[in-house]
Amino acid sequence: MKNQLTSFLTQLLESSPSKKGLDWLNNQVDKITSEGSPSKFFLSFSQASRFFKKDKLKLSSASVAHANDLVVGFQPEHWDELQTARTVLMLSYPQEKDAWFAAINQLFETADMYEHQALYAALPLMPFQEDLIPRAIDGLRTNISLVFDAIALNNPFPAKYFPEANWNQMVLKAIFMQRPLYRIQGLEERRNLALAAIARDFAHERWAAGRDVMPEIWRLVAPFVNEMYLEDLKKTLATGDGLQVKAALLTLRESAYEKAGELLESYPDQVATLDMEALAWESIGSEFQLTRV
Repeated sequence: MKNQLTSFLTQLLESSPSKKGLDWLNNQVDKITSEGSPSKFFLSFSQASRFFKKDKLKLSSASVAHANDLVVGFQPEHWDELQTARTVLMLSYPQEKDAWFAAINQLFETADMYEHQALYAALPLMPFQEDLIPRAIDGLRTNISLVFDAIALNNPFPAKYFPEANWNQMVLKAIFMQRPLYRIQGLEERRNLALAAIARDFAHERWAAGRDVMPEIWRLVAPFVNEMYLEDLKKTLATGDGLQVKAALLTLRESAYEKAGELLESYPDQVATLDMEALAWESIGSEFQLTRV
């Protein structure tokens, strides 16, 4: 798998205009693989910024599908050239457990913002993944959006490995930082009653402060709608705000609560225009992000 991943990522970089960069990368990979020298590894990881830019990768639909075949949930279409090159270097380091962890832990401890981005986004590609769970959870303490997003967004690692309490902490922080929830992999599958209560408390805090509520949070409530949540959704519908109303209607449509269905019948025209759930939530989330620009 390691060789397949490095080969795939290197191929993605071949569309880069920098032949000099690719030559440098291949040379560094040969040295790292054959010598296993931590100092040369650290140096090349740092120097990669001299040869690769932060331009987004351009993937064909076939490459997007192949990435998911290699690692379920792997989405390099959200990566840039620099973090891709750094991931190739990281995967090339000999994967003898103790030596590998010594090197990777040192990288995590000394990394700058963009190096952290590359390391956290590459978690689902790394070996010894269960041993990396504490490192990933520790990374959630950051207030740097670029680093937080590398863990929380477009990354299958949290949904696969995080305990419920840490998962909920990550989603709450995403709400607090107003990050796009639709880009959190496994969000629907890992909805839970405690997280729904957290989302409701956050909404009430925002209302009490006279502030708007992030419409995507109602997605977390859908499986657990009862009389208490129904009152919140009625209040959301009463705002008349397009995104808020869409979010509330989607939540009602997903709910099995009988009174939710009765309320939904009061909005036949709006319901008729709603997309299916995943697409509709993405539309709401992306439009909400545009209002913050």
